[in-house]
Amino acid sequence: MTNRVLVVDDDAAVRAALGQTLELADCDAITVGSFVAAKDLITPDFDGVILSDMRMPGRDGFHLLRYVREVDGDLPVILLTGEGDIPMAVQAMGEGAFDFLEKPCASVDLMAVVRRALKTRALVRENRALKSRLESGDPAARMIFGTSPQTEELRARARGVAATGAEVLVTGAPGGGISKVAEVIHLMSPRGQGAFVKRPAAGLTPDGFADLCRQAAGGSLYLDEIAALPSETQYAMLEALEQGLEARVLVGSVADLAEEAAQGRFLPDLFYRLDVMRVRIPALSERPEDIPVLFSHYVAQAAEQAGIAAPDIPQEHLAALMAQDWPGNARSLMSAAMRFVLGMPEEAAQSAELGLAEQLAQVERSLLIAALGRQNGHASAAAKALKLPRKTFYDKLARYGIRPEDYRR
Repeated sequence: MTNRVLVVDDDAAVRAALGQTLELADCDAITVGSFVAAKDLITPDFDGVILSDMRMPGRDGFHLLRYVREVDGDLPVILLTGEGDIPMAVQAMGEGAFDFLEKPCASVDLMAVVRRALKTRALVRENRALKSRLESGDPAARMIFGTSPQTEELRARARGVAATGAEVLVTGAPGGGISKVAEVIHLMSPRGQGAFVKRPAAGLTPDGFADLCRQAAGGSLYLDEIAALPSETQYAMLEALEQGLEARVLVGSVADLAEEAAQGRFLPDLFYRLDVMRVRIPALSERPEDIPVLFSHYVAQAAEQAGIAAPDIPQEHLAALMAQDWPGNARSLMSAAMRFVLGMPEEAAQSAELGLAEQLAQVERSLLIAALGRQNGHASAAAKALKLPRKTFYDKLARYGIRPEDYRR
């Protein structure tokens, strides 16, 4: 996380004191005495936050705030105010200031606000980097989310095996996105322009396997949960692979396929043939630093699907998410994002504590909000979409304290 703070104050003694406080808290303090001196440092790429006095000769804190908002609307500006400047500070908050502190302020209060601003700035920069990769990168960058070393290694591994023509075994915990990684491998391979045929392995017959291979000719065939492949189809698949196929075979498994083969539940020779190239997806518990980026992406995605503006995500909420193990991995985090967007309880345990009537009320409230979002806050259109009489619809809105105007874009 970034720890840089640009301090702007015309009082040299105050600048020195603020700089010392920040440096004692392991921040990188840059101190300047005026807006003119700060101007060249304020860029969209600035990786820190700004702490500025309100009253300065010439260009004051208001001018600095407005300049920052033009350069980068997501760059946090914390304002230092005197006792008589509180109304001005409140006005500045309305114009986009991150927060304000009354002078003199205790070090603990100052650092609490600065750390919150730094976390916000770090998240903004992570999201921008992710968006840049999504817009300009290859399929591994666009489809495999996260900034952790483990995720970078996963992307590199996917790129490496994609270039080969060998079979690939993709493994990982439930909900980890095994099929998505298999698709990334296909898209980055020489066969990427061909078909990507995806099918659960359970219940697949030898004839069905042969038909899927024909459909995937020139492309890739992905079989999900390969451990469930019937034994007669395992033999047929091994024979087909040894004779050569027009399709590249990719398989996925949450089960330990080596253990399945050792226990006689999976054909050992087929396992060894499929295990030529293995790609393992690390669980979220192994890379908690990816959770804020992933959750923010899923929140934006869920809000778009619901037709409503994406809500702000408090840093405390992200910290709580990072503290969890997420045994359901990306899939459960995605569900949590949808609940967050629709205003439903975040924790499954919290939801389970509610009675049936309360749980149904949560669902009803989320459906009302989603309908308003899709209809741009027009209550009549939302009521019609839900096939509710207008009076009934308005009664429900009143019951849940929902205002249609909050969902107009």
